[in-house]
Amino acid sequence: MPVISMFYGIIVSMYFLDNRRHQRPHLHVRYQEHEVVLAIPDGEVLEESIPGSKLKLVLAWMEIHRDELLADWELAASGQQPYKIEPLK
Repeated sequence: MPVISMFYGIIVSMYFLDNRRHQRPHLHVRYQEHEVVLAIPDGEVLEESIPGSKLKLVLAWMEIHRDELLADWELAASGQQPYKIEPLK
């Protein structure tokens, strides 16, 4: 599972060939023992949850990097290595 960004203790990943279960572009986000799956580009929560303050940070980051996330999804969904994306500062 390629990590595409890390910031404020949050780890953002995309799985290779991960388009069967959720059937739409998404990313996996971990913070401590919490995990959430978020749809790209709108940030809809598909599974689980993380603390609200961390979710807000991830959603802001997704807004800034929407086009990069969609491009990375295309790569990962076809089995290719997605690019790293600049963390939230």
